[in-house]
Amino acid sequence: MIVKPHGGTLINRVLSEKEREAILSFKDKFVSLEIDEEKAIEIQNIASGVFSPLQGFMNQDDYREVIQRSRLANGHAWTLPIILAVDKVQANKFAKNETIILKTKEAVIASMLVEDIYTWDFEEYAKNVYGTTDEKHPGVQQLKTCGEYFVGGTINFLSKPISHFSKYYLTPRETRVLFKEKKWETVVGFQTRNVSHLGHEYVQKSAQSIVDGLFINPVIGKKKAGDFSDQVILDSYKVLIDGFYVKERTVMSILQTEMRYAGPKEAIFHAIVRKNFGCSHFIIGRDHAGVGSYYHPFAAQKIFDFFPDLGITPIFFMSFFFCKKCNSIANDKTCPHPQSDHVDFAGKIIRDKLVNHQIPPESMMRKEVSEEILKHGNPFVE
Repeated sequence: MIVKPHGGTLINRVLSEKEREAILSFKDKFVSLEIDEEKAIEIQNIASGVFSPLQGFMNQDDYREVIQRSRLANGHAWTLPIILAVDKVQANKFAKNETIILKTKEAVIASMLVEDIYTWDFEEYAKNVYGTTDEKHPGVQQLKTCGEYFVGGTINFLSKPISHFSKYYLTPRETRVLFKEKKWETVVGFQTRNVSHLGHEYVQKSAQSIVDGLFINPVIGKKKAGDFSDQVILDSYKVLIDGFYVKERTVMSILQTEMRYAGPKEAIFHAIVRKNFGCSHFIIGRDHAGVGSYYHPFAAQKIFDFFPDLGITPIFFMSFFFCKKCNSIANDKTCPHPQSDHVDFAGKIIRDKLVNHQIPPESMMRKEVSEEILKHGNPFVE
């Protein structure tokens, strides 16, 4: 049986066509709040169950519990605030128990019943979520742009599905149907914001060997400069899956969300999201969702000790390398040879080669993957 979603029920806040038309016919009677595309996609994630058990943006009780205890007010594990920030001028346009419309410049996205309007503290948020108030941290930097109020409340999704990569977009309901059709009861999820080198392939296939299926789930959305672009990630993985994976046991679908670079807290969040997609297991490697030197390399693994009720099994990979003596990828448990025989999967070496339009060593990345990446003039986010 496929694992239950977080909280026991897969949330659905996507209205029927009839319900949607009814609200849209009165949209001009409601106060409107303009949002950007990242926030619109976050609303879609709430509505489609990706962020189950959330049914909207967090009210003050949930926000306080998440900040202080990494739990929702109902006790369910949750580590990252999902909030709607507004400034004072915007907050004065509506009140509690009022319905408002959330829209981008192009489209109406959702209606929202306002349940809470509350202030928040920057230092408390930054320290408790990111572990730092250093504005060089991309998550903290983003936090500085938020307005002084958060608005909490239940949403109803009024838009068509939002995706720049519709070919790879599946909702949790769709992945669960797909896994059931494939007769997968155990599924391991793999999170990535990078192209795949041989080390990634090693951990994916190692984990895949103990479950029914592999769910490759790249993060597609706002990233920091220097990360690989979304199109490059998807194209390079398609080459890999088409040529080197058992297709009947592999599925790739995207997770549309912005990276927060919150290290261990984001690792728990990522595990919860994959549980909602139907994963029973989740791969956690070195420095998951980390940035710079803000987190211990294995902090994202150690944090799982504090969440025994998470309902998804983490699979930890401590270290792996290419051993010249073994002539294969290995780890400390399988290779008897000294470090002088080991070639680490150094992202900097791979990146430097690609920046200079060169093929990285085949002990690090498959030539077919490298060639696909180099088809793109600039494979990185600017």
